[in-house]
Amino acid sequence: MAQLCIATMNNSQQITDSPLTVQTTVEMLVNIASVSQNIIISKSVMEDFLKTVDILVSNEATASWQSLTKENTSISLLSAVEDISNRLTEGSFTINQKYIELNRTVINNSYTGKSNLPNSATEILIPQILNPTSLTIIIFTTLNNILPTQDSANGIVKPDMRINGDLVVVKANQTLHSISFVFDTTDQSLGNPQCVFWNFNLSAWDSTGCEVKPGRNETGIITCECNHTASFSILMSPFSIDHIAFAYVTYIGVGISVACLILCLIIEAIVWKAVRRNDTSYMRHVSIVNIAISLLIADVCFIIGAAISKEQPTPADRCSSVVFFMHLFYLALFFWMLISALLLFYRVVMVLSQMSRAKMMVIAFLLGYGAPLLISVITVASTAGPQMYVSKQACWLNWNESRNLLAFVIPALTIVAINLVVFIVVLYKIFKRRAGAATQPDWKNALVVARCVAFFTPALACGITWGFGIGTTVSAGLFVHVVFALFNSLQGFFILVFGTLLDSKVREELARWFSLRNLNSSSCTRMIQR
Repeated sequence: MAQLCIATMNNSQQITDSPLTVQTTVEMLVNIASVSQNIIISKSVMEDFLKTVDILVSNEATASWQSLTKENTSISLLSAVEDISNRLTEGSFTINQKYIELNRTVINNSYTGKSNLPNSATEILIPQILNPTSLTIIIFTTLNNILPTQDSANGIVKPDMRINGDLVVVKANQTLHSISFVFDTTDQSLGNPQCVFWNFNLSAWDSTGCEVKPGRNETGIITCECNHTASFSILMSPFSIDHIAFAYVTYIGVGISVACLILCLIIEAIVWKAVRRNDTSYMRHVSIVNIAISLLIADVCFIIGAAISKEQPTPADRCSSVVFFMHLFYLALFFWMLISALLLFYRVVMVLSQMSRAKMMVIAFLLGYGAPLLISVITVASTAGPQMYVSKQACWLNWNESRNLLAFVIPALTIVAINLVVFIVVLYKIFKRRAGAATQPDWKNALVVARCVAFFTPALACGITWGFGIGTTVSAGLFVHVVFALFNSLQGFFILVFGTLLDSKVREELARWFSLRNLNSSSCTRMIQR
């Protein structure tokens, strides 16, 4: 880094005059930032890094940057600065350049900071926090000249829009739920201000979680307030949605799902002897139990991951094992859903075929846990390091660098599609068989269809849920993410009701079990009275 800094300073004129040299230098800084993810960056290294960046963003380089607007070079530079600032050494220090100021500190209560750069009056205000927090703030006064102006609504560059002030990067090792910024505008003739941040997932400016607030009664002064909270939709989306209502839906929903799954497993344990008397019932309840276990473990891992994700940036070393098990058991959930659907297909379509219980169990467990384990291990091995495996925004699979989120999305949606096809084929076979038989009352036909639908409801609910997951992979809209989180929270409830409680054998056995409990209680009471 020191050599690159010296070379850049000694040849600053040639570098700023050449778009190709600017681009090449940015690529070198991106590589340095990538390598730095495995080490701690000292103040001296960061100072050399920012000296180099300061030359690249100087007013003398503006013409060269205009030739690079289609190359996203400025976004790569901003990303590199954010990445390397995540690895700064602990302690408090300040680095000042001509166009850049960095302030590294530890705050124990609240924070108020003001820019010391020329022609800049930017202020950052953070209200009271509960725990000591390492904070890094970087202020740029010239990035507004080189960053693109597309917004998140359609990704189109709008020539009538301007970045009308400083750009501030804020990094903390814990989630900050409220940050206020006071900006002095560069061009006071412009109106309709918006408070935005650069969303690397959307490659556009995004106003989610940020709004303009009434501030000082001064011309050219804009006050922005931003808030950030954790999210469940990671499960399938490369986007991070910051909204307090969304966080409540997520965590309350997961809590309800966990409670329903525990109750489901308790009931299955009570009725287990009664439901294993024939092969079909036995295999169906084996599937239900493993679906409940897989989803329960995955939900618990999600809660652990959410707690770890409160530290920003997400600590990849602690998240890696959580992400692995979450990936494994969410996939296992889908594969056991597939086994449940294939079991019904086998019993309805292949009526004359007979397979031993032992053989069915071997196939079920190889598919239910073997396939997810193979996919999860290959995903870890192919990403070659925790920084490519874990997302920087949350404890979940990476999207931006390695696209390994697809190792969950593709198998999950493929199984959803297969289950839908199986459901249609099974209904067709049932209707065709009953049409060829003697005339049956309509209510009996409806009952058969209702039983088929009830059997498939956990798989269908899973399909509907993760169908909304498709929307979260392409949209950052709050509505689709909230609906996805809401349906996700109901999966445990659907498994409990439609997988367990609607089974007549389960209800009969529960009634018998409670009757015996009451009878034993009454007998004990009479013995005590005597």
